[in-house]
Amino acid sequence: MNDPKRPGHGHIDIPGTTLFDGVQAMKGYALNKMCYSFNDAANRAAFQADEDGYCARYGLNAQQREAIRARNVLQLLAAGGNVYYLAKFAGIFGLDVQDIGAQQTGMSKDEFKARLLAARG
Repeated sequence: MNDPKRPGHGHIDIPGTTLFDGVQAMKGYALNKMCYSFNDAANRAAFQADEDGYCARYGLNAQQREAIRARNVLQLLAAGGNVYYLAKFAGIFGLDVQDIGAQQTGMSKDEFKARLLAARG
């Protein structure tokens, strides 16, 4: 879908996905910075001890905080999250990129994994 307010950003509209471009990167800077901090075990522990306080420390907006509370990766993507940084957030809860892919496609994780294997040929 082409957005007339964002010339030069023509792309194929894939249902269930959010295009991560410069606009989304700026929108999600605080969220992605926070998720990057989860590379450090002490930061993961601090987040788990006080999620809202940790989100405030990084300046997350209301949309981002609600998506964090809901553990909704699709909402986090819409709020400017980058899937690679969000994988660090999801990992705190035992989720991986295949869980995220399953959410995006509306499939179970097992269905998504089977689809990936089938695509390999």
